[in-house]
Amino acid sequence: MGKEQIERRLMAILMADVAGYSRLIGTDDEGTLAQLNAHHSELIEPKIKEHRGRVVRTTGDGLLVLYASVVDALRSAVEIQRAMVQRNAQVSPDRRIEFRMGINVGDIIEGASIHGDGVNVAARLEALAEVGGICVSGRVQEDAHASLGRLGISFEDVGQHQLKNIERTVQVYRVLLDHAATKAKPSLSLPDRPSIAVLPFQNMSEDPEQDYFADGMVEEITTALSRFPSLFVIARNSSFTYKGRNIDAKQIGRELGVRYLVEGSVRKAGNHLRLSGQLIEAANGMHLWAQRFDRSLTDVFALQDEMTASVVGAIIPRLSQAEIERARRKPTGSLDAYDYYMRGLSRFYDDSKDGVTDAQQFFCKAINLDSHYALAHASAALCVEARMRNGWITDPRSEIGQAKGLARRAVELGGDDAPALASAGFVLARLGGDLDDGAAFIDRALSLNANLARAWQYSGWVRIWLGEPALAIEHATRAMRFSPVDPWLCSMQTAIAFAHFFLRRDDEASFWAATALRDRPHFQPALRLSAASNALAGRIEKAQEAVERLRLLNPDLRLSNLKASSATQRRPEFFSRYEDGMRKAGLPE
Repeated sequence: MGKEQIERRLMAILMADVAGYSRLIGTDDEGTLAQLNAHHSELIEPKIKEHRGRVVRTTGDGLLVLYASVVDALRSAVEIQRAMVQRNAQVSPDRRIEFRMGINVGDIIEGASIHGDGVNVAARLEALAEVGGICVSGRVQEDAHASLGRLGISFEDVGQHQLKNIERTVQVYRVLLDHAATKAKPSLSLPDRPSIAVLPFQNMSEDPEQDYFADGMVEEITTALSRFPSLFVIARNSSFTYKGRNIDAKQIGRELGVRYLVEGSVRKAGNHLRLSGQLIEAANGMHLWAQRFDRSLTDVFALQDEMTASVVGAIIPRLSQAEIERARRKPTGSLDAYDYYMRGLSRFYDDSKDGVTDAQQFFCKAINLDSHYALAHASAALCVEARMRNGWITDPRSEIGQAKGLARRAVELGGDDAPALASAGFVLARLGGDLDDGAAFIDRALSLNANLARAWQYSGWVRIWLGEPALAIEHATRAMRFSPVDPWLCSMQTAIAFAHFFLRRDDEASFWAATALRDRPHFQPALRLSAASNALAGRIEKAQEAVERLRLLNPDLRLSNLKASSATQRRPEFFSRYEDGMRKAGLPE
């Protein structure tokens, strides 16, 4: 016989899988198969054929389809998922067949079977999708962007992901099927004091790698402004959701619930920097202040101080000079260390294994250059917490000891640095079991800066571990108000979910966990709480489904190591309830 003919082609790849298939078959195998066959013959196969797709592999609960066009692949998936909602409306909830779908563009190798890296990525995207949802890669999002209007969808960026058995990280987007409902965010009422958001500054430099420098300017201005208790300042993470988007000032003002916006641009060439800034009244788009600053990079901190003082002076003319002097204080006098810190921060927000590893290395370089940089110490400690939370930690005893040392050093160095105190306090409570000290440091941070959303978020978690769930709900809710479109909104929502769970409000707990998972379907604390709360509420199928997704992300998780990977609970009955819920949800011993 001759050699098998192998063909390599670039294709759009659609992977689909039935959620909870084993449960459905176990309950009613004949009825499930009959129902699934009807879906295939009446809906799925005709839609694939209509949009020029080719089914190349089917299993009992899934299929692999190839398309020459990304738009055709996406249109098939969208139309099938929308039609499935209507078909399932006629079926009892426990009998519904619902699909997860993933779409990627990549090379496929076609011989006796279809395989290749592009297929593997599509399979991992499908596993990340919500029930009834679709996840796509960055390449799909780019190729389909021009057709969004015709498809009636939009995309939500859910960040870089390290997918199993895929060497590189993959940018993942969630398809928002109800585009009309998600197109505009609801308006927020204005606070009873001046409110402001500092929007991402445009990088006018030729080098796109200098984005982090422009981002750093925004970070510093936001931090300085938030030290003034008379201002309501939107957190950096919420403001940065508008990066690279051309949106009307009125709409941003409504969505963030602020009266004023700061916009700007940075042009960096060699050792010279030009910064242009302007203050806008969001309701009418009127420019209230504009100024340009030209400085050498050796004078960058004076430049930040000058712009901050000018912005504050435009908003609150009567602000005392003493408060302005406090706003000018910076975490480090070393531009090189600051440079590394900002690079680390940009990687940390990726929330991927590689991103957190890179971030920790950058933060350590900043510490090596400036051993008194409190925020760099606290941020390096946070990287260990992220590794623990995601099951990436390899030497718990050594790494946790290192994190505690970094956090303690951050507290010593940053007695009046609110972000450093808040982050260090959270790490000491989460990893070190030092609940009282952790809470005290976070409280000190809030006394220095009551506008710091991250401190309220961390306080919410620590209050849970202290056995104060009602106070945890209050603090996490404040965090959400200070940063209403924060990429880490899921953490605040999950804290509220845990608090309700320990108050024995399982329905509220599962609601908040589901809300968090809509934004970040891979967020493991929310998946764990979804499993535990649904199990104790008697919704075993949903609980088991959450455990299945959790085990894909963290295969080593067991009941035996659940306590070791969790924060210390002041009230043992809280952890017992959590453990009982995870056991009923099906987490192995």
